[in-house]
Amino acid sequence: MDLILQQTVNAFALGGVYALLALGLAVVFSIMGMINFAHGELMTIAGYVLMYCGLAGIPFILGVPLAVAASMLAAMAMERIAFRPLRNASGATMLVTSFAVAMILQVLFQNLISARSQAVAIPELLGRSVAIGGFVIGVSKLFAIGATLVMLVALETFMSRQKHGIAMRAAAEDFAIARLMGIRANTVISAAFALSGLLAGVAAVLWVSQRASVDPLMGFTPVLKAFIAAILGGLGSLRGAVVGGFVLGFIEVFLAAFLPVEWQEFREPIGLSLVVLILVLRPNGMIPAPTLQAQKV
Repeated sequence: MDLILQQTVNAFALGGVYALLALGLAVVFSIMGMINFAHGELMTIAGYVLMYCGLAGIPFILGVPLAVAASMLAAMAMERIAFRPLRNASGATMLVTSFAVAMILQVLFQNLISARSQAVAIPELLGRSVAIGGFVIGVSKLFAIGATLVMLVALETFMSRQKHGIAMRAAAEDFAIARLMGIRANTVISAAFALSGLLAGVAAVLWVSQRASVDPLMGFTPVLKAFIAAILGGLGSLRGAVVGGFVLGFIEVFLAAFLPVEWQEFREPIGLSLVVLILVLRPNGMIPAPTLQAQKV
């Protein structure tokens, strides 16, 4: 029983990171119809800012908002420089552009910083564990779960009560009608990228706090998993992205914990098979976006 509870905590911590990243992808997709595969590089930028803050002697608690702010600024710059000029291009063009931006940033990280993994100074507190009942929980796991819950509540409040959040929801429902009602496209899209950068920055802080290192490809695997989570939950659905992230986190953690040793090398294929099975039963995802229903052909 203790092992199950322990792995449940681990699953919530990992699923929280996937949920935040999937939300960032879903926010941009719901408005622009584009999957931004350079989203992982926003995460890497935040990780490197944390690293340099540590080298400069800046306390971690001050480095976190700087890292998140850097991720947001990078996301807005990415939209302005790479995606805005191609806004009326085809989806394939936008997709290729996002891959190109990701590759360019990875090469810059490798050549201007280092191709190797770099250590990040993490507070000693995050490396500790606390005993609750009969099992031990890492403080970094609790930090990840708490930060995820705060971000999800804050995002829900922003999207339902703030002017820019309501405008983003309207644009996600029907961008053309929203523009006719006076909502400015540039403002909404820039805000969507800023929000995705915020979520990527927070996810990076949670990821780095559990691993204490950063490398040029740090964001690739988490964002790939977040893309799977977004599809699992319902591509374009914000609530679906959250649910998909946590479900994928539970699948990965519980397979790693309870799959027999001789089957561990097949853990990834088994996990993806479970995802495919869910999508067979729910082709539009677990919580489909109302404007993105699959069509039979």
